[in-house]
Amino acid sequence: MKIYADPITVNCRKVLAGLDLLGAPYELMHVDYFKAEQKAAAYVAINPNQSLPAMVDGDLVLWESNAILQYAADKVGAETAYPRDLKVRADINRWLLWESSSWFPSCYVFLVENCVKPLLGSQADPAVLGAQAEQFHKLAGILDARLAAQRWVTGSAPTIADIALAAPMHLHGWQQLPLADHPNLKRWLIDEVEQLPCWKKTWVGENFVTAKAAGH
Repeated sequence: MKIYADPITVNCRKVLAGLDLLGAPYELMHVDYFKAEQKAAAYVAINPNQSLPAMVDGDLVLWESNAILQYAADKVGAETAYPRDLKVRADINRWLLWESSSWFPSCYVFLVENCVKPLLGSQADPAVLGAQAEQFHKLAGILDARLAAQRWVTGSAPTIADIALAAPMHLHGWQQLPLADHPNLKRWLIDEVEQLPCWKKTWVGENFVTAKAAGH
């Protein structure tokens, strides 16, 4: 599998960490997000959405980060991270859909306002952050309730759902995500997900510095 990605972005880190969790081999084809290389004609031919990441595996071209993880899990037979049990898989799929439709957009507001804007010499807009606060707490509360009685989101071991749901929060300190009211969510993110080897390997820090760039 060839993965076209920039490891600094939410969905690219999600895929790279997820593939590592799955034990799925891949070749990274770096596409620089801040240089807008995702808009170059050669990449647009792969992903007309001009977004990252994308995957090419033989004659299969696939975009959408969660779809890539689902495909890779089945390809390598990673049944712990993406179980074949019908009900467990439906539960995982539900969280993957929820992440892309609801959770990512909410977390992304904090990422843009508190991370991207300052990096580009601008300032966060308190009105934008304030307008998103109610939605964020609603969604965070849903996750917090799920994690109140279990270590991982969908069972006793980490799955691609955990990786997908953690990805939009991957710069939570710099994003200034208001996690204090959601102790189960905070515990899961810091004590569980961030301790996974796949997460540590794909570390991204303030100013969008990766482990490799930082010399880790």
